[in-house]
Amino acid sequence: MLLRGGAFSACNAAISENRNTFGFSNLIRRQNGNGFVSCNSSGRARKGQLFMILAVATGEAKTKHQESSHEPTLADRLRLGSLAEDGLSYKERFIVRCYEVGINKTATVETIANLLQEVGCNHAQSVGFSTDGFATTLTMRKLHLIWVTARMHIEIYRYPAWSDVLEIETWCQSEGRIGTRRDWILKDYATGEVIGRATSKWVMMNQDTRRLQKVTDDVRDEYLIYCPKTLRLAFPEENNASLKKIAKLEDPVPHYKIGQDELIWT
Repeated sequence: MLLRGGAFSACNAAISENRNTFGFSNLIRRQNGNGFVSCNSSGRARKGQLFMILAVATGEAKTKHQESSHEPTLADRLRLGSLAEDGLSYKERFIVRCYEVGINKTATVETIANLLQEVGCNHAQSVGFSTDGFATTLTMRKLHLIWVTARMHIEIYRYPAWSDVLEIETWCQSEGRIGTRRDWILKDYATGEVIGRATSKWVMMNQDTRRLQKVTDDVRDEYLIYCPKTLRLAFPEENNASLKKIAKLEDPVPHYKIGQDELIWT
């Protein structure tokens, strides 16, 4: 399923809700208003199949102090988001707009995915990472390194409706020698109810060679100071769905069929 905005495109996704099944070269199932989305890239870093987050290098040499002392912009002052008191996570509130909902007046999966990308990018900017790109540190830009999304899993328990206020909290942590992870918790701001969770794994790639690269100690030191000191997971449960492999789907779907419970097309 292709989700507009460059956040989570070109992935194999499975979405559970209820009633109908859609296949956009992928499979979507609906059940009782509850849903989950899982995305993963192929094992190889092929052009166009990974979600590339490219930072635009400015060419200006900055000290680490300058890198971390981000001057608030007008957008920073107006958006409804800020770092937590301990500085290890970021929360932002969003009003669900009329153009972000579907026919049932609840937010679409595309809207949820776009908001996850937005709050993740705002988190990175709030701690001083590249304001001209997406979460690249000073060392990463010097070495032409970028973050690439390798896997994403989203579960939505209740979709927010038009005019609801959604609060999203996000944080990142180290995961292995070549990766990092970003998690999200979605809440109904009015009630505090957790209505969704998400997690993702990111790997480091050389922008010039398109080869995966280990996260160096210099890069790790730059971002770990903004990560929780103890492991914090959006899905702490054992054997949770985010750990399962995504079933391989035929791509493209060779035909479409309309029935009582099913709609599949290429």
